[in-house]
This record gives sequence, C-alpha cells and structure tokens, in this order.
Amino acid sequence: MKKYAVESTVGIFLVFGLLCVGYMTLKLGHVSLLGDDAYSLFARFTTVSGLRVDSPVNMLGIKVGRVERLTMDQKDQKAVVEIRIQKGVKVYADAIVSIKTEGLIGDMFLNIGPGGSGKLLVPGGTITETQPAVDLVDLVGKYAFGEVKKQ
Repeated sequence: MKKYAVESTVGIFLVFGLLCVGYMTLKLGHVSLLGDDAYSLFARFTTVSGLRVDSPVNMLGIKVGRVERLTMDQKDQKAVVEIRIQKGVKVYADAIVSIKTEGLIGDMFLNIGPGGSGKLLVPGGTITETQPAVDLVDLVGKYAFGEVKKQ
C-alpha cells in the first residue's frame, strides 16, 4: 500500500508540473484558447526604426496592447504596424500614434493619444495620424556640427 502512495504523489506532482508548463507556454506565447481578448488596428509610418514585434502600446501612460506585426506597403512606401489593443479600450478616429523611447537609449514603444472626435475606430481600422521616432543620433550630429540654429 505504501508503494502506491508514493507513486500517486509523484504522479500528482508530475501532472501539476505539466499543467504549469502548459499555462506558461500559453501566456508567454500570447495564445488564447477561450476567445480573443484584443482587436487589431493599423498605423502607417514613414519609418519604424527601433520598433519591434511585441513592443508595448501605451495610452495615457498605461499599457493597453502590443505591436503584433511590422510590414511594408510597397505601393505607398510606408511601414505598416499592426497593433493589438485590449478589448474595452476605445480609440477614436482622430487618435495620434507616435513612436517614443523609454529614457534616452531605451526600447521603443508606441504611444496612442486617444483622440476625442466621438467616432470610434472599428477593429481592423487604420490610424491616419502618426509621428515617427525622433532620431537622437541625427539630432546630436546636427547640433555638434552647427546645423541647429538658435532663435
């Protein structure tokens, strides 16, 4: 009887461990089994240098989503960013998306100015007002070589 108690205990711990590994795999892989709790929006930029897939998307300083995919529109020569936004977060048609950095040399993230036109963007909609990241190296180079004029 003692032999089966030890084997049962080991089996329970093994099943529990496998369930924990499965849960972490789903969470870290951004996989949803019971339905999707986010919707997609698109934004077009002239450049997305430094931005990566899974970069955070913030609105009013709160993380509300992540960058899903970066592609290029060959016809318009624009970078297209697919953004996954949590359901329940409202983004209006006049919202402005800008690429920002965390600190001076930190990672890039998207910041959404929510807008307030009263007309909501539908899932799959495109945010038309965008601002690319400020190129800090270019600014320092212009300042160092005297191309920045004081007013």
